[in-house]
Amino acid sequence: MKKNMGSTDKFIRWVLAAIMVGLFLTHVVEGAWGVVMLVLAAIFILTSLVSVCPLYIPFGINTCKKSA
Repeated sequence: MKKNMGSTDKFIRWVLAAIMVGLFLTHVVEGAWGVVMLVLAAIFILTSLVSVCPLYIPFGINTCKKSA
């Protein structure tokens, strides 16, 4: 797949994932909402690692810098 995530996008996803995991581990968010946040954090981390966001594809969004 063609990469469609830039470095800023990936950084923001890592920060959001860390916050979500932190909220779960400190018991600020528990139960079903906590599990949903952990799954979402995992998705953010996975998409950051592969530099592809499947939701960007149908909308034609690309946050990668264009190569010269």
